[in-house]
Amino acid sequence: MLPAERKQQILKYVQETKAASIQDLSIYFKVHEATIRRDLTELAKDKKIKRTHGGVVLNEEEVLSEPHFDLREGAFVEEKRRIGVKAASFIEEGDSIILDSGTTTKHIAEAIKNRKNITVVTNDIHIAALLRYSNLKVIVTGGVLYRENFILNGEVTNHTLANLNVSKAFIGTPALHPEKGLTHFDDTLVSAKTSMIRSSKEIFVVTDHSKIGKISLHTFAKMSEVDHVITDDRLNEHMVDELRNACGNVWVV
Repeated sequence: MLPAERKQQILKYVQETKAASIQDLSIYFKVHEATIRRDLTELAKDKKIKRTHGGVVLNEEEVLSEPHFDLREGAFVEEKRRIGVKAASFIEEGDSIILDSGTTTKHIAEAIKNRKNITVVTNDIHIAALLRYSNLKVIVTGGVLYRENFILNGEVTNHTLANLNVSKAFIGTPALHPEKGLTHFDDTLVSAKTSMIRSSKEIFVVTDHSKIGKISLHTFAKMSEVDHVITDDRLNEHMVDELRNACGNVWVV
């Protein structure tokens, strides 16, 4: 295989897997690791990929928006269900928790709706509605209704969250990167997430594989602030390793 052709195939491989180690690429393309390093250096110069310690990740475009809630709810449903069940396993009787708005956190609510003696704080109307017939205590933050996604946000939301002290917060994000942390494309939604993190003793990030390795404009949490990441098993192993270097407790389900 000619070098130019191999580089194109490497790029295609990384586009599909989102990340890869030098060893994996060396075995896959049947060339020496030094050859792979040279190829990756050239691809990185073109800003098509980004080098990491011992490997490479796809140089994703910045996340600028999200699809409508209904479209997101139908994506990776089984993966989100598993994430929700795993997250629920960390919730104990007597806990007070925050469930951030989102399609993945909704699955956490589904997993705990038949339990008792748990207080749930949320700014998500979908979650509040799901739990309305449960035996859980549900606190809705209040705030301005964002009709498209059925969430509450703004100063009232932030004020409520700032006066709470909860055991655990389960946070969603449109973009999570091992180096850049948790980022969001909409600055108006950042403050609520920041308030949730500040109000909680233990932080869980719940996100499917499609959000990981991506970056958006506004940082709302560093990886050092995160205690646990729960994601699905479609995430590339190299990216799992990158996450574990940034946050020791990474749970893949």
